[in-house]
Amino acid sequence: MNEPFTLQSGQVLGHYTILEPLGRGGMGEVYRARDERLDRIVALKLLPRTVVEDRERLQRFQKEARTLAALNHPGIVILHAVEEENGHPFLVMEFVEGATLRSAI
Repeated sequence: MNEPFTLQSGQVLGHYTILEPLGRGGMGEVYRARDERLDRIVALKLLPRTVVEDRERLQRFQKEARTLAALNHPGIVILHAVEEENGHPFLVMEFVEGATLRSAI
């Protein structure tokens, strides 16, 4: 089953407060959240259980996160961190206001 870990508005994950869901796809769920330590809005991406539970896929995800963190381009969101809460890793990314990629395509 490719189910992500669904969060609700107001729920806290680490030091991030979930504000609203932004989207859901094959690679997980993305939420708009408030980083309570730095007082900024970020996007959190939670991975599907199948990635979290598969050691090889999780290692590939971690390698891709390191690659993304090394990139700097106006067309790519900034990866702030890869964090983990209760054994579940998630990405903390720049939140960019605007239309979705899906609507642009």
